[in-house]
Amino acid sequence: MDAAFTAEQDEIRRTLRDLLARHAGPGEVRAAVRTAEGHDPALWRRLAQGLGLPGLALPEEYGGAGCTPTELALACEETGRALLPSPLLATAVLAAPLITALGTLSQRAALLPRIADGTLTAALAVPGGSTAAALGLTGDNRAAPWSGGGRAGGIQARHGDGGWRLYGEADRVLDGHSAGLLLVAAHTGGYPRSRTLLFLVPTELQVRAEVSGGASTEAFTDAPSGAEGLTRTRLTSLDETRPLARVELRDTPAVLLGADTETVDVCGALAATGRTAAAVLAAEAVGAAAGALERTVAYVKEREQFGRAIGSFQAVKHRLADLYVRVEAARSAAYYAAWDPAAGPLALAQALETARTVAGEAVQLHGGIGFTWEHEAHLYVKRAAADELLFGPVHRLRDHAAVRAGLFGDVPAQALAHGAAV
Repeated sequence: MDAAFTAEQDEIRRTLRDLLARHAGPGEVRAAVRTAEGHDPALWRRLAQGLGLPGLALPEEYGGAGCTPTELALACEETGRALLPSPLLATAVLAAPLITALGTLSQRAALLPRIADGTLTAALAVPGGSTAAALGLTGDNRAAPWSGGGRAGGIQARHGDGGWRLYGEADRVLDGHSAGLLLVAAHTGGYPRSRTLLFLVPTELQVRAEVSGGASTEAFTDAPSGAEGLTRTRLTSLDETRPLARVELRDTPAVLLGADTETVDVCGALAATGRTAAAVLAAEAVGAAAGALERTVAYVKEREQFGRAIGSFQAVKHRLADLYVRVEAARSAAYYAAWDPAAGPLALAQALETARTVAGEAVQLHGGIGFTWEHEAHLYVKRAAADELLFGPVHRLRDHAAVRAGLFGDVPAQALAHGAAV
C-alpha cells in the first residue's frame, strides 16, 4: 500500500477546503439547515457542477470522474470538517453504487449522468430505520429481519397488471424529504418465498419517465406530493445537518431496480455498498473530529485565565495531545479503509468513537460558552451522536466485525444476524 496521496487527490482536498471555508461557515450552515431542502441548493450546484463531487466515484461513461472511493472519502472528510449539510452522502455514497451494481443498462444511462451532474438527488429508504443492518454493518443482512418479512411489517411489494406497487413506511430516511429519486427496500414473495428487492420510486415527473424505460408512465401520476400514494415528512432530528424523513407508501407505483427478480443479489449489493460507505463515513467523522479539535485549539490560545492563555496550562495541553493522537489514529484507519473497504466497519467504529470523544472534550474546554445554542461546539456533539444512531452503535460495529473475522469461532446464525458474539 502506498500511503502517499497523488497531486490530484491533494488538489481535491485543497480546493474543497478553500471553497467551504468561504461558503460553509457556521452561519451559512445554520441558514442552510432551515431551508426546505435542508441544504443550500446554490452551494450544492456549485459543488456538483463545478467540482463534480457526486460523480467522483462514478464511471466516466456515465459522466463521472472514474475515481476510486479514496477521492470520495477525501471529499467527505472536508465536508465533515465543515459539518456541511448536503445530499452527497445519501446520493453518491449510498444510492449511486446500488444503481451502478443492480440497475439495467437503460436505468444506469438514464439516472447516473443526472446524479453525476447534481441535477438528481437520491435516497435509500429502508423500513424500520435499520440502515446499518441493511448495509451489513451491524449484522448479516441476509439473516437479520431488517426488511420486515413474512406477510406483514416493513414495506411490502406486490406485482400486478399495472406493475409493481409498494405499501408500508420507512423512518429516518436520510434526505428522503427532498430526494428526486427513492431507492426503496421492499419485501416480496409472501412467506414461503420471501425476499427483499430494491425499487425505484421517482418523485419528479421527468425522473418517472426516465426510469420507465420508454414505457407508459400513466401509473406515475403527477401528484403534488410526488408519486401516487407517496407521503414524505421531514422529521425533527437531533442533528439538523443530517435531515431525516419519514416515507409513507400507500399502493405507490414503483419500478424494479434491475431486470431479474430471481438472480439479483440485493443483499450482496447492499453489503458491498455498506463496506465502502463505512470507509467514507469514517473519513467524514474524522473530518468532524478534526474540525472540532481545530476550533478548540484556537479557542484555548485566546481564552485567558489568571493573566495567561488557558492553552498554556499543562493539563489542557495533555488533554489536547490525547485528542490529537485519537484523531490521527482514526484518520489512518479511515484512509486504510478507503484503500481496502473490508476494513470499513472497524474504521467507522473507531472514527465514530473519536468524534464523540473529541466533541465532548471540545464542549468542556470551551467552558461556559461551549454548551450554548449560539456556539457551534454543540453541533459537533450532535453530529457524533446522530451518526452513531444512524450507522452504529460502535459496539455493534466492532462485534459484527469480530464475528466475521472468526475471533469467536463458530456462532449460531441468530447471533450472526444481530452482530453478537456468543
